[in-house]
Amino acid sequence: MKISKQNADHYIWGDHCDGWHLVKNKELSVIHERMPVYTTEVLHYHSQTSKFFFVLSGIAIIEIDGELNTLNSYDGIEVPPLTQHQTRNESNQDVEFLVISQPNSRGDRVNK
Repeated sequence: MKISKQNADHYIWGDHCDGWHLVKNKELSVIHERMPVYTTEVLHYHSQTSKFFFVLSGIAIIEIDGELNTLNSYDGIEVPPLTQHQTRNESNQDVEFLVISQPNSRGDRVNK
């Protein structure tokens, strides 16, 4: 079945951020997310899940174990399990990105 933001399961997280589940099963999760200007995710890690962030538009700041990484459109970065990370939008435009998780991170998040 063809999937897009228009027909995917939608949810709101954080401070008015959006997520659309493009793939949602036990072994794999692919989520299209949007963070409005000047929003920040909670610092956290996952015990077993590896994540890959890929920016579609805008500029994302991803802190990984205390190191700041600036991701522009079409940049990506992997976050291994047990690695503290936090996504931020410190710009004056929305940022949209994909979050690919293997296995699915549901129930595997530990907030700092």
